[in-house]
This record gives sequence, structure tokens and C-alpha cells, in this order.
Amino acid sequence: MDSPVGPLTIVGDSDGDGDVVTGLYFPNHWTRPDRTTFGERDDAAFPEAARQLAEYFAGRRTAFDVPMRAEGPGFDRAVWAGIAEIPYGATATYGELARAVGGLPHEVGAAVGRNPLSILVACHRVVGKGGKLTGYAGGVQRKAFLLELERPPESGLW
Repeated sequence: MDSPVGPLTIVGDSDGDGDVVTGLYFPNHWTRPDRTTFGERDDAAFPEAARQLAEYFAGRRTAFDVPMRAEGPGFDRAVWAGIAEIPYGATATYGELARAVGGLPHEVGAAVGRNPLSILVACHRVVGKGGKLTGYAGGVQRKAFLLELERPPESGLW
């Protein structure tokens, strides 16, 4: 789908209960699934995810409720669950997230970078010490754009 941060690739599975999003990727994303595992391209697939993302970019949505499933080791899933607890318009540092999930900041940073559900599980809300914008699988410019999109007027956030 097209978006203000460039084209996004939504990946998922269809099961008996409907579509489940398993990945949301930017062009040149650090980690991407093997394209040979993809089915045929279908720009009409995952209409609910595309609708909710469009609402988010338009400033009309602060949370996502599409069915999602992130595959990864237990520690990564714990980090992604911690990210999901960071409210819209807020940030947390890698150190704060590490203390919350029980790990070291560099381990948390690596797990954040492996998050397959960018934007949907808002890893752009994880920042360096003092609010510094550090690495982002979609590029620091996209991270800055997403944080600015979520920043409340006159909030003084970063």
C-alpha cells in the first residue's frame, strides 16, 4: 500500500477465521521474510489493515486492532509485547524497555530491530537515552516522521 512514509508491504496468512497480519515492511527494511515464501501479489489483500493504517496516517487512529501474529524467539516476543504497551504519542528508551522485560539495552535494541510488525507494533516509539533518535529498520527519517505524526500539539516531546 502507498503511505506517507513510502510503499508498505503487508504480509500475512489467511486462516479459517480471516486474515492475520504477520509482517509490515518498508522498502529496504533491515529484516524481511524470504520473498519465495510469499504468495501472489494482491494489492487488495488485507483491506482492514490497509484501512486502519490509512486512518493512522490521517491522524484518526491511535491504536490498531487487526489480527496480528509475530513469529520470533520468546525474548523478542517479550520485547514486542513491551513495545505494544508504549502509548500513542509517548516514547520509552531502550534502557527503560530492557528494565521492563528483563534484558540488556543492546539485546532489546536487536529485538526491536527484528520487529516484523512495524508501525502496528510501534517500535518507532523506542528511542535512545535522552530521547535521541537512533536506528530504525525503516530508517531514522521514517522514525522521526512517525513520532512527529503522533506528537500531541505543544507536547514538547523530543
